[in-house]
Amino acid sequence: MNYRHLYHAGNHADVFKHAILAQLILHLRLKPKPFAVIDTHAGLGLYDLGSAEALKTGEAADGIVRALDAAMPAAEPHLAIVRGMNAAGGLSVYPGSAAVARSLLRDDDRLIASELHPDDHRTLRAQFRGDPRVSIHHRDGYEAFLAFIPPPERRGLVLIDPPYEERDEPARLGAALVAAMKKWPTGMFAAWYPVKDRTTLAPLFAAVDGAGFEGIVAEFIRHEENGLRFAGSGLVILNPPWQFEATATAIQTELRDALGAPAQPPVRRLRV
Repeated sequence: MNYRHLYHAGNHADVFKHAILAQLILHLRLKPKPFAVIDTHAGLGLYDLGSAEALKTGEAADGIVRALDAAMPAAEPHLAIVRGMNAAGGLSVYPGSAAVARSLLRDDDRLIASELHPDDHRTLRAQFRGDPRVSIHHRDGYEAFLAFIPPPERRGLVLIDPPYEERDEPARLGAALVAAMKKWPTGMFAAWYPVKDRTTLAPLFAAVDGAGFEGIVAEFIRHEENGLRFAGSGLVILNPPWQFEATATAIQTELRDALGAPAQPPVRRLRV
């Protein structure tokens, strides 16, 4: 599938992913030493929910629109960022992963964001111009993040969030995670994937399950899976914070209740 974020901004997958992203960054903030966040496929940074692309799918209505009106304490750090970027009582823009990350940086922390699509890269660069904590790169996300790790701070998080334009994306993602863990074994990595046809995800889990990595798999499933429609999404998180399964489960449960979604798969640990 081709998951271009402009068409899906603010949907259930975004809310789940970004709520978890915010909690991972907040964990890094618990220590005073600086950290780096590396966003491999950063997109536009900020999304206009009134754009023709966003209105074409209308997916925000079954995501951030409903989440903002729900009681979601575990997701509140993310929801507070969304509210802060919109006028009181309104919802016109949705922050992507790079904007969420920047909102949580301290003065000495850094965001390194890559975007290969030329138009999106120009928009992303304009969004973050003037912020010395942020560097924007027009590079392939996989090549870039492997070049950037480990960062000088030696602390941080890599978010890998590709558009899944090619069928070999799960295999490429799995290989990248293995290579990244060899290069930066103490780094934290969060890799996003869509749930549509699960058979296509087999190479990803073949790479990370049984590889000896400490990690968890957390999913949010919005629709019944039939192998044809976009049913939900998941994150493979390597080197997660201690007991982060509980945080991921709380976000999953809150979003399930807010959207009236079906029962969710348990958050599981990778097989080592």
